[in-house]
Amino acid sequence: MAQSTREIKRRIKGIGSTMQITKAMELVSTAKMRKARIRLDKSRPYYLTVLDSIGDVINNVNINHPLLRKREVKKSLYIVATADRGLAGGYNANITRLIDSKFRNKKDSISLITIGLKGRDFFKSRGYDIVGEFTGISEEPSFSDASEIGNLAVELFLKGEIDEINVVYTRFITTLSHEPIIIKLLPAEEIRENSKVPKKVIDFEPSPEEVLDYLIPKYIESSVFGALIEASSSEQAARRVAMESATDNAEEMIEELNMSYNRARQAAITMEISEIVAGAEALK
Repeated sequence: MAQSTREIKRRIKGIGSTMQITKAMELVSTAKMRKARIRLDKSRPYYLTVLDSIGDVINNVNINHPLLRKREVKKSLYIVATADRGLAGGYNANITRLIDSKFRNKKDSISLITIGLKGRDFFKSRGYDIVGEFTGISEEPSFSDASEIGNLAVELFLKGEIDEINVVYTRFITTLSHEPIIIKLLPAEEIRENSKVPKKVIDFEPSPEEVLDYLIPKYIESSVFGALIEASSSEQAARRVAMESATDNAEEMIEELNMSYNRARQAAITMEISEIVAGAEALK
């Protein structure tokens, strides 16, 4: 019985140490999430402004721009935003499963730009075509990161190596609610179809072509940056919730083990008293 109480105390100590780690990670994730939310609130108006601007421009031009031209989709590009670390509940699995369930049997039809170690390792191990990989930026992405990713995607589109560009990320809704989604970025002609901006007379300087040459890549970069900021907020929120749940579970386990320890200790004391009484009776 003494061995049993020692084993219970050892388990309590081990779970207590783990609980300290999960609690610390919960506090860190809470601070990072707050910071990411501030960036998200600042970036959303910028992205929406760019989207309104490009919708306004495209709705008022009739030119055969390479980035507006629709073509038969033989190969699609997906920019997939995951995390560099785990311990975030189902955050990474929800994104990777979204793509893998859709293209598991037709991997030749897509190419991937992966963001985050988790996504890169998942898709590489399953034989997907990865044309670009970016790691170490998932928690604190910068606009320069988004520009590099966007430029690579546009370059592949203009070369004809891919026929459409999509971005896959986890949209932040609330701390407890996040939604993995796929957004199509190019061909940008679809922006014209979805635009609600009324037509108007606009003079373009120096020309509509040059305006679109500048504006559409900025739209791609802004969209990717917005997705990265959304994903960063979702990652930290998912990790905070996961660590909070782990801490709560550890506390429950320690409480149950303390009860088991007290019962085992009480049983050991009762047995010792019984042995003493039995010995005393034998001496009579």
